[in-house]
Amino acid sequence: MKRADGKKMENIKQLLMQLATEESGQDLIEYALVAALVGLGSISAISGLTNAIGNSFNSIGNALTNAI
Repeated sequence: MKRADGKKMENIKQLLMQLATEESGQDLIEYALVAALVGLGSISAISGLTNAIGNSFNSIGNALTNAI
C-alpha cells in the first residue's frame, strides 16, 4: 500500500513540475492583459471626450435652429 501512495505522490510531483515549466499559456495571458489595457484606455479616452462631443452637437443644433 505504501508503494502505491509513493507512486501517486511521484506522479503528482511530476505533474506540478510540468505545470511550473509550461510556457504555452503565457502568451495568451499577455495578450489578454494588453487587450484589457487597450480597452481601459479607450474607455477613459471616450469618457473624457463625451462632454466635448456633446457640446459640439449642441452648438450645431443651436446653429441649425437659429438658421431656420
